[in-house]
Amino acid sequence: MKFRDLLRLSTSNLFKRKLRTVLTVLGVTIGVASIVVMVSLGLGLSRSVTEEMSNYGSLTSVDVRDASSGYYYMGEDSQDVDENKHLDDDAIEELKALPNVVDVIPMLSIDVMIKSGAYEGNYITLYGVPDGYLESQNVELASGTYPSENGGVPSILYGNMILSQMYNEKTQSGYWYDGVLADVDLMNDPITFILDQDAYWQYQSGVTGEDGTVPQMPKKHLFETSGVIAGGPDEYSSYSYYMYCNIDDLKAVLKRDFKNKVIPGQPTTKSGKPYKQLYYSQLKVMTDTMDHVSDLQKEISSMGYNASSDAEWISQQQKTMGYIQLVLGGIGAVSLLVAAIGIANTMMMSIYERTKEIGIMKVLGCDMRNIQGMFLIEAGFIGLIGGITGLAISYGLSVTVNFLVANMAGDMGISGGISYIPLWLALMSLVFAVFVGMLAGFFPSLRAMKLSPLAAIRNE
Repeated sequence: MKFRDLLRLSTSNLFKRKLRTVLTVLGVTIGVASIVVMVSLGLGLSRSVTEEMSNYGSLTSVDVRDASSGYYYMGEDSQDVDENKHLDDDAIEELKALPNVVDVIPMLSIDVMIKSGAYEGNYITLYGVPDGYLESQNVELASGTYPSENGGVPSILYGNMILSQMYNEKTQSGYWYDGVLADVDLMNDPITFILDQDAYWQYQSGVTGEDGTVPQMPKKHLFETSGVIAGGPDEYSSYSYYMYCNIDDLKAVLKRDFKNKVIPGQPTTKSGKPYKQLYYSQLKVMTDTMDHVSDLQKEISSMGYNASSDAEWISQQQKTMGYIQLVLGGIGAVSLLVAAIGIANTMMMSIYERTKEIGIMKVLGCDMRNIQGMFLIEAGFIGLIGGITGLAISYGLSVTVNFLVANMAGDMGISGGISYIPLWLALMSLVFAVFVGMLAGFFPSLRAMKLSPLAAIRNE
């Protein structure tokens, strides 16, 4: 018997009992829709978590900080930090030579005070970065341009949450006092910078030093604004709370302001004196893919550097999301198991109804495998039709869920949809539905093969 004859017989038999076939297909539809929707929720939550983590920093970088920064990574991959390992150009070349490293970005930072009118902000971190770094990180600007080298005078890019850190001391007003942002136009209002905050507070206190010296007011700087990062006062990203300028400009102004003095955040000699050169506060080691971040962090830590990354946190989150997907998929699989029982029942009933037909086919010399194939094809068709219908319903439910979540995103704190059906999930659901259908029809097809031809003919 040719394969097309088997297809014709199988489909014609299915449509002889339309109601029973429809009910059986309905069971498969519910099962497939349950699995796809449940797994899509797990995938959507995983993708949402990954996107949320990407707002906090690059997922393909390892942060290397100077030991004098006071920051130490205490995760399971941490190693003993070499206090004599400082971040300079030699360290950059050493790290660039490691496998899977795409680039090493030097960063120099200092906590500064800013003032504009009656408002001020204390201990706000100013980062010096190379030209092109912020563009490469796709930092979106609300206004202005990215900072670039400006002849030793920094031009400042402000984070979107800088205004929330400024306050009016006299009136006790500000974002963290009364929820109102400082009345400062970062692009147009003059903003004064004080780089030596320790000297400023000593001057304010009026307390003379141990050597009898009277504290002096530190130098004030009026830097121009290059731009402001896009986002509202509550839209956090890894760039929101900071200010940025060109790294060479920051080096120049720090050397002028802190001549022969210790620069805050810079390492010192054993006697507490400053080094002749400026060391970088941080290096961002960029990898080619997220898969190499964890191994690279371990290797950098083994070299004595103070290295950290989001790899461990990301791994834990992905494991958690994986367990959620398994649980949700298992819940949906129960429905498909019930549907498989329904298919098996339908096939068994079909055999009982067609016993005489099976006996005639055997007497005429029909191959046993053709008889089995006919029933397997029928069961596979039920699975395929149910799978297609269930997949269509899944897409509809996914769109509905994402629409509802989008309307409640502000209240729930969720960005993007929480249901995601990738192409591989759609294809796998169809293949799985057909497989379950054929598996459910396998044992009934064996029974059909074992029927005695004479007993089957005498059945009616």
